[in-house]
Amino acid sequence: MNKPIVTIASLLAFSSLIQASPQVTDAVAPESTTSVAQKHLVTADKFMVAAANPLAVKAGYEVLKKGGTAADALVAVQTVLGLVEPQSSGLGGGAFLVYYNGKTHKLTTYDARETAPMAARPELFQDKNGQPLKFYDAVVGGRSVGTPGTVKLIATMHQKYGKQPWAELFKPAEQLAENGFHVSQRLAGAISDDMERLSRYPDTKAYFFKKDGSPLLTGDLLVNQAYADTLKRLAKEGEKAFYHGSIARDIAAKVNHMKDNPGVLSEQDFALYHVIEREPVCAPYRQYNVCGMGPPSSGGLTVGQILGIVSHFDLKSLGADNPKSWQIIGDASRLAFADRGRYMADSDYVPMPEGLLDPAYLARRAALIEPGKALASVSAGDPPWKNRVAQADDQSIELPCTTQIVIADQFGNIISMTSTIENGFGSRIMSHGFLLNNELTDFSFASYANGYPIANRVEPGKRPRSSMSPTIVMKNGQPYMAVGSPGGSQIIGYVASTLIANLDWGMDIQQAISSPHLLNRFGTYELEAGTSAETYKAALKKMGYQVQIRDLNSGLQGIVFTDGKLQGGADPRREGVAMGD
Repeated sequence: MNKPIVTIASLLAFSSLIQASPQVTDAVAPESTTSVAQKHLVTADKFMVAAANPLAVKAGYEVLKKGGTAADALVAVQTVLGLVEPQSSGLGGGAFLVYYNGKTHKLTTYDARETAPMAARPELFQDKNGQPLKFYDAVVGGRSVGTPGTVKLIATMHQKYGKQPWAELFKPAEQLAENGFHVSQRLAGAISDDMERLSRYPDTKAYFFKKDGSPLLTGDLLVNQAYADTLKRLAKEGEKAFYHGSIARDIAAKVNHMKDNPGVLSEQDFALYHVIEREPVCAPYRQYNVCGMGPPSSGGLTVGQILGIVSHFDLKSLGADNPKSWQIIGDASRLAFADRGRYMADSDYVPMPEGLLDPAYLARRAALIEPGKALASVSAGDPPWKNRVAQADDQSIELPCTTQIVIADQFGNIISMTSTIENGFGSRIMSHGFLLNNELTDFSFASYANGYPIANRVEPGKRPRSSMSPTIVMKNGQPYMAVGSPGGSQIIGYVASTLIANLDWGMDIQQAISSPHLLNRFGTYELEAGTSAETYKAALKKMGYQVQIRDLNSGLQGIVFTDGKLQGGADPRREGVAMGD
């Protein structure tokens, strides 16, 4: 398939789409593409890092070059990203991380998803009549803020796997915050697109706008002394400076005292927060084992279901340029998303089927697909259960303006991490130099449907379902690939199609990442505007699909380990790069 045409894609007016309905489910991309730049495969021998901004990548590269571990580099990369792309992730958000230990040769995952405050109730996002709030009425303000997990995660990773002094790893971000950094095209575009909501609160407005009220522009120098001061405290005092004391107290007070949309976050929620180490969810695919995050992320299970279903078809022979390949992938995705909507949520709170990746079950799902003809309708399947519980289909919205980091160090350790503050600029509330998340809007606004509870409803201490899909692929017991992407519920399709492009169609990681996107989650086939994906419109319509041409702004990062080399790729749709030695 051809690479994307280098143009600014025609943009979808997603604000009007969201406001048109009080409960749109996974309908729109979280961020529009500002530009597309050709990227080239990067090759290294010892270590590599890929992330969404060159300043963050450089910080991680320097840590690795000095003999640091992947966990060391992670601290530097994430703290810089929180400064230079604040719309996407930061200290006020959360993350999922897949880790390969080069010493023990074991995979594990770390869940640093934000949690619902202990005072939260299932009706949090409902009006006085029990009707779901409109999306942005819920997002902007304190109501949507969950307990952040990112600081706890980078501290946990450093304590377990770091080598370099903790305080040293904050210096790149500290210096950039104090001396200023130049606003990137992507950040300037995001500010311009969100002017009204960013202007709602005085301190947020003061940071992202000039004194005359105009938004920051590409190339403007932006200083953030408050963020530098926060980093200095973390560097000196560790994670306790964030979860115990004045930072936690200030954030909780600010969230609870918003005059227009107060929340229920407390200082106790910070003190109770913990990162959970979980077993990876692994799905066999061809001669590979594709491993990712389990619940509360739906990523590992849904990617695994898609791959398990398409494994019953010869995609390699059909080829990347065959509309039948995309029909098979699209219907497999629809089937997986139907299960996702019915069953997947925080499994510490709700029972889930044990057999979502059962080979016999996925074979039955694959048998529903007729090559060359779109499925007329799709519904959740009947996977194996131990203790069946009736549940209603989900009604959550997920628009994370997220980021992806992949790191491989010289010691064989590998990280794939997706982190987020959810919607672009999160809740639009700033505290101590960083934005607070709006992660609670990843829960279903409705708590029941048709008399049955919705699995992903709000509950105290619960972690909202996510689509983040950080992935490490194994081959013959050895790491083969680390990959992931931002992009809301579209993350799942971005990651699955990138895997298929490399594992089935033989594209290198940069070619796979750069390939035009074709996605189908709920029946409508989404084709990436301005790319050769548009040429599939007629064939897919003939098969029975509704087709929509739209901006599909992924932010994939990936590293492949092959023949003793590291090969890295970064998404041309964003500003990221890969660097290594």
